[in-house]
Amino acid sequence: MNLSGDDLRLLFGVKLKQLRQEKGYTLKEFSGKAGLSLSYLSEIEKGKKYPKPDKIIEIAKAMGTSFDELVSTKVNDELDPVKALLNSPLLKEFPFQIFGIAPRDIFDLMAHAPQEAGALLRTFGEIGKTYDMRVEHFLFAALRSYQKMHQNYFEELENAAARFIAEHRWKTAPPLPAHQIKAALTNEYKYAIDETTLARYPELQGFRSIWIDGERPRLLLNPKLLPAQKAFILGREIGYCYLKLKERAVTSSWLQVSSFEQVLNNYKASYFSGALFINREFLQKDLAGFFRNEKWDGEKFLALMRRYEATPEMFLYRLSQLVPKLFDLPEMFYLRFNNEAGADIYRLTKELNMSRMLVPHGIGLNEHYCRRWLSIELLKKLAKIQKQSKSKTPLVGAQRSRFIESDAEFFVMTLARSLALTEGTNSSISLGFLIDDTFKQTVRFWDDPAVPRVDVNETCERCGLSRAQCRDRVAPPAIYRKQQEQKTREEILQQLVQEMKQK
Repeated sequence: MNLSGDDLRLLFGVKLKQLRQEKGYTLKEFSGKAGLSLSYLSEIEKGKKYPKPDKIIEIAKAMGTSFDELVSTKVNDELDPVKALLNSPLLKEFPFQIFGIAPRDIFDLMAHAPQEAGALLRTFGEIGKTYDMRVEHFLFAALRSYQKMHQNYFEELENAAARFIAEHRWKTAPPLPAHQIKAALTNEYKYAIDETTLARYPELQGFRSIWIDGERPRLLLNPKLLPAQKAFILGREIGYCYLKLKERAVTSSWLQVSSFEQVLNNYKASYFSGALFINREFLQKDLAGFFRNEKWDGEKFLALMRRYEATPEMFLYRLSQLVPKLFDLPEMFYLRFNNEAGADIYRLTKELNMSRMLVPHGIGLNEHYCRRWLSIELLKKLAKIQKQSKSKTPLVGAQRSRFIESDAEFFVMTLARSLALTEGTNSSISLGFLIDDTFKQTVRFWDDPAVPRVDVNETCERCGLSRAQCRDRVAPPAIYRKQQEQKTREEILQQLVQEMKQK
């Protein structure tokens, strides 16, 4: 096991503390016995200092053990989980600092009660195996939490994109010409852009791009991409260069995640690219005008997207960054579903939930997402249209989605389209906002009677609606029934206890 200097200090400290407590010494008593100051020993036990060899000899003598035993990384069964944690990829890669926590804080908690901590670690390990969770799942969850902490809006990245455009004296009015981005990447950052090589590798057709480091970086672009997708990738590469982001992924979609910094840098570069192509001030003005309409108009919404020459995913994700902050509508969720046309299987491939409601999420064991969501409804509709037409025009729709269990209602806007790189697969992207007083004041078409009002839930398994109430049900309410049975047992148990107390 390879332990860093910090890890060795921590492990030495917890071993020393355990030995001292086994001997029954207080820290003050041990200080006198070893001839070392109380504060110095306290720093050692906290893992902040590693004693010099002569001090270790004094400590070992006072403790009645050997020098080799103290400095060895071997530990007893009680401390084994602590040692495992020190070498855990999760501890090394998880960004505790963004939550105001240092890895030492986690270690200190474990060091105080190693047996209980070991049981807790094993429990998390079992949960991880059950749900097939890996370190990268925790890293992406940390990124989502980071986004929520900032309402998915980052002023410094907005300003960086604006500064880059100003430095190049480009116009800010949409659309931003893709050839300008390409020229900046090749001339300033010396990129070689290759749009032919990837076509020769069938196994790599799922990647939009591959970045190859070198004196002259090479960017392999998938030739099947839409022009807007190619432009966005070029903008992201400029983001990596302009923001001086060193640690990065090689492929466009994640083949392997090495660190949180890699995940965060990818997000920053992508954010930068979105801010280049979809200008903050122009979109804010355009959306304010769109929100003043009395009626929801899907065609106007599509026209707005086309003005920025954006794909549905680019456009709605940019809205998820700007609307919560600029229009004071923080209760928002973003969902992306993929579906093989005609199949009744829907995969949630991206989600960001900044609301207090439990919207569909990625962790679940063979549960079926509620078929009433507009995301899934449009995917079904798109599959039917594709049987009769080869039109590439995205479908657009709106829905007022009311959560059955809470009565909270969201205004959901959805776009659905076919995927450029995966033949026969469609994708829908949804953006939902809580219909509260602020939303009603901001969005005048919130109460448009033409927008369907639909009761929704997370999954069929968690929903109490009967088949008579919901024709869209595709699985029995197994989890809901268990929850209701548990609730009934608890109520009857409480009633029994009260009756027995009164006798």
